[in-house]
Amino acid sequence: MFAIISAGIAPGIAILIYFYLKDQYDSEPFHMVFRSFIFGALLVFPLMFVQYVIKAENIFPSIFSHAFVTSGLLEEFFKWFILMVTIYQHVHFDEHYDGIVYGASVSLGFATLENILFLVGNGVEHAIGRAILPVSSHALFGVIMGYYIGKGKFSTYSSKYKWLTYSLLIPIFLHGFYDYIIMAYEHWGYYMMPFMLFLWWFGLHKAKKARLIKKHA
Repeated sequence: MFAIISAGIAPGIAILIYFYLKDQYDSEPFHMVFRSFIFGALLVFPLMFVQYVIKAENIFPSIFSHAFVTSGLLEEFFKWFILMVTIYQHVHFDEHYDGIVYGASVSLGFATLENILFLVGNGVEHAIGRAILPVSSHALFGVIMGYYIGKGKFSTYSSKYKWLTYSLLIPIFLHGFYDYIIMAYEHWGYYMMPFMLFLWWFGLHKAKKARLIKKHA
């Protein structure tokens, strides 16, 4: 059991540390980042219950609706909601890159507990594949969400709601597309590889842009 829990936690913590240490100017308080991580983890059980009910009642029978609504919309909306309620107005959210740290933290809290539960049920031999795909994809959805929340936080009133809308809709679309690839294609690995390369490029590009905003401010 110790090996399974360690394998489940390690990738999420490693990715979070990476983005946390990239905050070169004013690192966020550890307790704030940890709190966001825990809030993300706490989302797992209610969302699992809602998704179970949706599946049992066959509310969204098509692959498309399951990918984009049951997974993409539900999971990303509640992560976004947590960020907006607990972080957006907080005094420690004082630079653009902070959105990326907190976005990654909430998403990785969710992904880490989900990963542990999966490995407990299916075996530690899946740990590497889980780290490469679900855990890292959740992290990058959070990075992208946090980037646009940061844009909204520090933009003028006229453009604020545009960026906040992007912060929700773009992760929903990317998450839905990720799930759709897995569910719709028998040989989904051929499609997933270029998608994950794009997702890493896009997420790291946004993180770099957020750091440069602070550097040139």
